[in-house]
Amino acid sequence: MQKKKADAIYYNGVVYTVDSAFSIASAFAVKDGKFLEAGSDDILNNYYAKEKIDLKGKPVYPGFIDAHSHFYGYSTDLVKCNLYGTKSFDEVIEKVKEFSKTNKFSWLLGRGWDQNDWDVKEFPSNEILDSLFPDIPVYLMRVDGHAILINQKALVIAGITPSTVIQGGHVEVENGRCTGLLIDNAVDSVKKFIPEFSIELKADMLLQGQKNCFEAGLTTVCDAGIEKDKILLIDSLQKAGKLKIRNYAMITYDEENKNYFFKNGKIKTDRLNVCAFKIYADGALGSRGANLLEPYSDKPGHTGFLLHSVTYFRQAFKEVYENNFQMCTHCIGDAANRMVLHMYSRLLQGPNDRRWRIEHCQVVHPDDFGFFGDYSILPSVQPTHATSDMYWAESRIGKERMRGAYAYKDLMMQNGMIANGSDFPVESINPLFGFYASVIRKDQGGFPQNGFQPENAMSREEALKAMTIWAAYSFFEDHEKGSIEPGKLADFVILEDDIMKIPGEKLFSVKVLQTFVGGEWVFEFFSH
Repeated sequence: MQKKKADAIYYNGVVYTVDSAFSIASAFAVKDGKFLEAGSDDILNNYYAKEKIDLKGKPVYPGFIDAHSHFYGYSTDLVKCNLYGTKSFDEVIEKVKEFSKTNKFSWLLGRGWDQNDWDVKEFPSNEILDSLFPDIPVYLMRVDGHAILINQKALVIAGITPSTVIQGGHVEVENGRCTGLLIDNAVDSVKKFIPEFSIELKADMLLQGQKNCFEAGLTTVCDAGIEKDKILLIDSLQKAGKLKIRNYAMITYDEENKNYFFKNGKIKTDRLNVCAFKIYADGALGSRGANLLEPYSDKPGHTGFLLHSVTYFRQAFKEVYENNFQMCTHCIGDAANRMVLHMYSRLLQGPNDRRWRIEHCQVVHPDDFGFFGDYSILPSVQPTHATSDMYWAESRIGKERMRGAYAYKDLMMQNGMIANGSDFPVESINPLFGFYASVIRKDQGGFPQNGFQPENAMSREEALKAMTIWAAYSFFEDHEKGSIEPGKLADFVILEDDIMKIPGEKLFSVKVLQTFVGGEWVFEFFSH
């Protein structure tokens, strides 16, 4: 038998193909950036190739896909003051002071603080920032992106006073003065005054973000809501061969973006897919902006808020439907989920292949789970949110509502699939953190002992599918990626240990040895 030509043959491995039978191979061949075949080591007899790589028993998986992230935001955040993991407001202040010594931008920008991680779990106020930085605007974003703390200089630039009222947002006022805390739509009223980074800086940061993603085994990321100019910048860097990571970019729903893409249509290349719009229904649970059916358990009379009017959402969904784009809506609270599920259902009218998504589905009323299955609505979730929020979530919504919160197994049962992401930079970019949280439902210290809502844990097979083939399905890309099968893009990762077999407590610390995109080696781990 005459051997067929391949560019590379990988053999002697444990290859999780994630095909429909979830079969495990030991070898595969790659040519022109795609998989030719996966099977036994007999592949060595069927193909000839310049490169023959002995996997030495190491496990191989399809390239990991983050179904909901903010790649552009994560990358450009790399030049800001890193406030993730801070344990007090004093620590935030110290980090900002240190950062200010080398800051070269006209504003002091930071991100990552979370008052729920502090001993004093109260929102901060800006008096210290005002005393330290009276002449430069300071803009410190909360971990979830739904709240900011700014100083007086920034308040003045944005024209915000104690009497400012913003629909779908909140300006915190105490004793007649603005504390500098702004929530949800109020954030955008300041953000628009921050000068743009240069194109050169943006490009450099995107390449650094890509490097970090490849190191984590990610071959496809998502930009869950970005504007036209950012999408076109990513496209240009990909076409120039600089940006190799694949990106599913959801378009921010506003007049300018909508008019451009409704007129010019979708974008689809090997590396970029633009066929979806993203809209925010409500805020976040941590900053009490999530829209609930009943008041917050820890803030009587407050139910959070929708970020737009009901009429606005109805019109947006109708336009997206009529122009044949996918709709992806951020819904955290049970009221937001209910409203959007009802609106989706009126347009979708039953089982369909539009793959409309709800992003987060964090708190869902028990009566509403059936909408996902009845109308083929895909739940897009972030497993690390469950293990980040579990310490305080019940205090926000009470024991009863927790039954429908972070209920990933229940959501998965509706369509027989679920798409897993991280929401980075809100959480770590490491997809194995999400895999661990999905399967083990504990934090990395092993708390709680029996897992957080263990009835909603996924099996390892389900968790792997959720970050490969099911994530690809949610992108309309399951025919081209998400599994190691003939004709699909040769995106794959080699890990040091087998996440399908090792003890649960080791899952989040497994190292990525190599990452490949389209058969091209893009990352290798070197131990020192």
